[in-house]
Amino acid sequence: MGRTALWTSIAATLRDEIGTARYHPGDKLPTEAALSQRFGVNRHTVRRALADLAEAGLVHARRGSGVFVAARPTDYPLGRRVRFTRNLQAAGQTPDKRILLRDTRSADRREVEALALHPGAQVHVYEGISLADGAPLALFRSVFPADRFPDLLPALEETRSVTAALTRAGLADYTRATTRLTAKLASPTQALHLGLREGAPILRSVAVNVDAQGIPVEYGHTWFAGDRISLVVQPD
Repeated sequence: MGRTALWTSIAATLRDEIGTARYHPGDKLPTEAALSQRFGVNRHTVRRALADLAEAGLVHARRGSGVFVAARPTDYPLGRRVRFTRNLQAAGQTPDKRILLRDTRSADRREVEALALHPGAQVHVYEGISLADGAPLALFRSVFPADRFPDLLPALEETRSVTAALTRAGLADYTRATTRLTAKLASPTQALHLGLREGAPILRSVAVNVDAQGIPVEYGHTWFAGDRISLVVQPD
């Protein structure tokens, strides 16, 4: 009988340590150098073991940061009122955002249609990364009619909350009118921001939020890391 491959033994050991809670969801595993020294093997063997764990969904690599134990997928409800902070807090996680862009520009064709604007209208664009317990969960881009909410960008900078910023702008409530979900593969930029490998599965949500009169107030795109989110559709 042939000997068991070293990488298989290493993967089994790490799998057992994850299963017995030596390493918890979100924990960073030791570096390749540390694991190589621990098991007395070269880094290529360690990488093969870590790749096996990643294929099983037990760990994921964040480019430039290391390899982390995969967290339990976050239940993220989709209903008439979708609120990022509230959803994550309800799941027992700490929400945060890393802002990538705040800008005002002319609306493109899709934005004009989604927000019922006239061609050439100005929109505010708000882009960033949504975090859960410090780990990237999703990329987002929200677009708002600039004429209706002229001071929205400073409010977003200060509050870091769409709901709070819209409240300051005089919109007390808004609801989801449409949501379209599509499976995609992560582009190089999306993979970099989300700590995924290029081509990893992601889920894109395209949504329109409206005010009490049914007038569009937000056109949003969200790209969720496929292995970190479980979207739950709630009946209204």
